[in-house]
Amino acid sequence: MENNNLLFHRLRSVRSRQRTGKKDVEKQIRKKYKRSKELWHLRRNIPWIPLEKPYQRGFVRFFVLNDDVKRSEDADFFEGILKKINTFMYSESRLFLKKRKKFGRRIYVEKPQKLNTISFYAWTDPKFGLIPRERQYFLRKEEYNPFRKRSETYYEFLEPWRFALRIRPNMITHYKPVDLDLENEYAELKAYVEQHKIAGIIRKKIYGKSNAWKREYETDLIKSRKYANCIRSATEIADYFEDL
Repeated sequence: MENNNLLFHRLRSVRSRQRTGKKDVEKQIRKKYKRSKELWHLRRNIPWIPLEKPYQRGFVRFFVLNDDVKRSEDADFFEGILKKINTFMYSESRLFLKKRKKFGRRIYVEKPQKLNTISFYAWTDPKFGLIPRERQYFLRKEEYNPFRKRSETYYEFLEPWRFALRIRPNMITHYKPVDLDLENEYAELKAYVEQHKIAGIIRKKIYGKSNAWKREYETDLIKSRKYANCIRSATEIADYFEDL
């Protein structure tokens, strides 16, 4: 009788076994995800080694202060703004051309390059380092994002004429050594944690949400796509009558 009671207490229900199995799987996922993060930091912190003979690899184009602003008293001020919104573009030739189809044939046109805009998150982030005087040179704009189905706010620099494009040779002076064992282990773990099902478990159990994109956004009239199209049409009509 005692043996039967002991056997009864040792038996586990189906739900209990399933729950234990899920916990074991989650522990393995957490362990591999943590290891992948450690390997990512190790790869990033590998020191750069200078080359004995630097070589050129194409050209780089970026913005600099124009001559008038460089000679003014506010040169340091606008240099600080430029560091936050500067962009870099690389090309194999100095012309920075791209292919474009026109009238059934392919032609080469110059690649456009603009200054970066500041997102609403960076605008409100103290770590970004925008001072009140710098904020006066930016204009707030809203643009409808069809992918997220909402209007997004960003800030654009008002006086881009203060900067000019500069082209320089892109010189390679350092290289980062590759650890094959580290790369193979990181690639294996990355392929595992980026699986659709595994990534969902990581977002739900570690970050607390199954899918960060499935949020309920505001759907009022101001942020709807229909209202944005109406505003754009009304603005175009107003500009047309002003030109007459």
